[in-house]
Amino acid sequence: MTQLPGLLDTEAIRKDFPLLDRQVHDGRKIVYLDNAATSQKPRQVLDALNAYYERHNANVHRGVHVLAEEATALYEGARDKVAAFINAPSRDEVIFTKNASESLNLVANMLGWADEPYRVDRETEIVITEMEHHSNIVPWQLLAQRTGAQLKWFGLTDDGRLDLSNIEEVITERTKIVSFTLVSNLLGTFNPVETIIRRAQEVGALVCIDASQAAPHMVLDVQALQADFVAFTGHKMCGPTGIGVLWGRQELLEDLPPFLGGGEMIETVSMHSSTYAPAPHKFEAGTPPIAQAVGLGAAVDYLASIGMDKIAAHEHVITEYAVKRLLEVPDLRIIGPSSAEDRGATISFTLGDIHPHDVGQVLDEQGIAVRVGHHCARPVCLRYGIPATTRASFYLYSTPAEVDALVEGLEHVRNFFG
Repeated sequence: MTQLPGLLDTEAIRKDFPLLDRQVHDGRKIVYLDNAATSQKPRQVLDALNAYYERHNANVHRGVHVLAEEATALYEGARDKVAAFINAPSRDEVIFTKNASESLNLVANMLGWADEPYRVDRETEIVITEMEHHSNIVPWQLLAQRTGAQLKWFGLTDDGRLDLSNIEEVITERTKIVSFTLVSNLLGTFNPVETIIRRAQEVGALVCIDASQAAPHMVLDVQALQADFVAFTGHKMCGPTGIGVLWGRQELLEDLPPFLGGGEMIETVSMHSSTYAPAPHKFEAGTPPIAQAVGLGAAVDYLASIGMDKIAAHEHVITEYAVKRLLEVPDLRIIGPSSAEDRGATISFTLGDIHPHDVGQVLDEQGIAVRVGHHCARPVCLRYGIPATTRASFYLYSTPAEVDALVEGLEHVRNFFG
């Protein structure tokens, strides 16, 4: 077995993840390399979900019976854990949503309905990038269509990085919001946050960061980022599906209008008008994802117990090894940075003229789970003139042996298709 310095004790960690022991296709042990789509869940998270439903299940906040009080404590305790995990100045800046897509839609709709100085209208501009996930493209397209605002974006260089050569022409005095991904879900690229935020602050624009591919893999400090909003999702960071997070600066959350109306987000209601509760409840209408939040809190505990800096170091070693091994495969082209520096643990590639769906299917027959397609980032595929890619993505439980299995599997793909 390949030994590399700087790795976590994956043998111990993998014991926490029941699915990683599963066998598929006539007894092949699964090689799970689809972590950018969703991560596996440790027993600690599964146990927290079961314990909530078995012992504490009730609706939150207004109940006075013991179960309601316990459920409320668990739900709000999860908010405390997330706030500490991202170094939020206040727990009240953490809003629970159902996923990162909803978090980004929440920001877009708040700005569409806001009063000055935040309002987006036909006199203003919205800036995104060509490498965004569709979740950080479509909400802004909808907002631009609804308000008449101009949608602008940064293009991509040939090596998979943002082209900021015209940053002063893209982000102008008319720009109201700049929204971009911290780490690309297709290219794996780390983006130059400081450069973009500095220019946005010069013109008084708000900044929203999609951290869906960052929060599971690295230390995420919202105060150090100096953005105005940060969105991420639970299911990519060992948590359950159905839970996302939007962090926003307190003063913005106080000033901006809610997106959804209903129970819990109100202060008073009459037949003529309503007033709203303070953030975060102002943005959490109806029964929230209680069990999912409890599960996310358990996931945060689990990741923190290992250490996000150690997870990042482990993934860097795995990614460096994977880039080296993949470049040994004839006809393989990495889409994005071909160096392990300044990139996340996600590698997309093409293999000669073999369609990525065929690559993925043959790998699956060998028990190797990868993602194929445009990964909800079709503009990236259009930019590089490819129909789709095969994507391998790694996490804290990934091993060099799994990288070797992938490379051997790709050799089998090449032989299969001649």
